[in-house]
Amino acid sequence: MITRNKIENRVYFVVRFQVLNTKSYHNLHQSLCLKNSNMNITATHINYFIVCKRKLWFFSNGISMEQTSDTVAEGKLIHETSYSQRAEKYTEIELSATVNEFELFGKIDFYDAKDKIIHEIKRSDKVEEAHEWQVKYYLWLLALNNIQGAKGLLEYPQLRQTKEVLLLDNDKEYLEKMVTEIPQIMQSKICPPKIKAKLCKNCSYYEFCYIEENES
Repeated sequence: MITRNKIENRVYFVVRFQVLNTKSYHNLHQSLCLKNSNMNITATHINYFIVCKRKLWFFSNGISMEQTSDTVAEGKLIHETSYSQRAEKYTEIELSATVNEFELFGKIDFYDAKDKIIHEIKRSDKVEEAHEWQVKYYLWLLALNNIQGAKGLLEYPQLRQTKEVLLLDNDKEYLEKMVTEIPQIMQSKICPPKIKAKLCKNCSYYEFCYIEENES
């Protein structure tokens, strides 16, 4: 079982295991914030809630391993280069709202304000359900800001696939449920268990989760 009291030693062990340079090690040390400073919720929290609650717990407690992940780096490159003219055509917007005393935030990189379409680019469809809920979360934020009738397009350039995403009434109910449960996970003193799924091997936290743990 992993608790906050065990996290710091494990982070340093993984960093040494990966032989990071001194600057990266220092940056990770500085980012290790084991107490939640706020209860703000973003699209990343929604994504991780669907994919893996353990990953959500790590992320929410200031533990980020993405700077060491080739998969994450490739995803960012695809996002930045797939549609080179898009930034000129569409708008980047930031949204916020308050639901049940929780502060919600979202940043949409490519929003077609004329047709009310969110364009969300992803590397792979391996966690498509999480991608869909991330877009639904953005649509919900738009609705909470009185922008009705919007829709989303999930785009997978490498797969040459596009999927339409809509926000239904029952989706709003589930999103409200999520933003109530996410803070409970964030504040928990005990890390959720491993999900032991195939997708774990592509996760930036893989080595962190599966290096043998010294329980003594």
